[in-house]
Amino acid sequence: MTTSRAMTVNDLPDPLTTVLPNPPEAAPVDAPVFWQRFPQAALSGVDTARTLWSEVLPGGSHWSWRMPRGSAIRFVGLDAGANLSLVMYSALEKLERYNMPDSLKAQHTAHYSKGHVLMSDMGRSMASFTADNLGWHDPLGSLLDNELMTEKYGEKRYGEARNAMHRSGKDGLLIEIGKYGLTRRDLVAPVNLFSKVSVDEQGRFAFAANHSQAGDFVELRFDMDVILAVSSAPHALDPSPAYAPKKVGLLAWRCGAAPANDACRAFRPENARALHNTDMLYL
Repeated sequence: MTTSRAMTVNDLPDPLTTVLPNPPEAAPVDAPVFWQRFPQAALSGVDTARTLWSEVLPGGSHWSWRMPRGSAIRFVGLDAGANLSLVMYSALEKLERYNMPDSLKAQHTAHYSKGHVLMSDMGRSMASFTADNLGWHDPLGSLLDNELMTEKYGEKRYGEARNAMHRSGKDGLLIEIGKYGLTRRDLVAPVNLFSKVSVDEQGRFAFAANHSQAGDFVELRFDMDVILAVSSAPHALDPSPAYAPKKVGLLAWRCGAAPANDACRAFRPENARALHNTDMLYL
């Protein structure tokens, strides 16, 4: 009788270029350690011994998770020019969700970086930026929708182009939030990780090309139980003439809830109040 052993990174084909086979019968539930193939510098500060799961999200795809309070996701751009659009809803009460205007107004900012928090429409911190080597993530540029995608990139039929991942960010997020009983009316303004959009004195938006490089990273700690939906479709303002979405790696781990001396609490008084409001929810 043979003895099965745990799968290690050496047993895996490269997940960035190879579709993995179904898991063997001896281990029908497989948990590939994709994170071991991420750039080591992008994992700085992560306690990998507390890893929950890891994933490679192909460009143009979408997915969702229920993330518990005290967990975090380290997002790693595996290609230069990545974009990851995300929306969040409270898993305890889905009517509570990320609120872009309140988050920006309270923190006196037009972009996100380490120290910022993502606030709900109830004044609670849903998630905090606890690590970031880019310094600018876009909350203003909205989503690529089907109309704009067709205008920019043309229409491609699956049978001809095998375009399984040729999907707009808006469609991808609507598919994901629909799994939780949410509809088009529930879709909120997203956060676009890895993308930079600045605003000039005339109020015009400018997309920064080449803002992120392969190996850049950002981390969100979840301060409450949330439903998180993401899309790796291109940014709506990306001027590239070709539809070329980029891969993003994700490593989820248990980091614990924000401590009393948390850097995000000290970043601004408004952040401290938002985190306090969330803590009160879990007394």
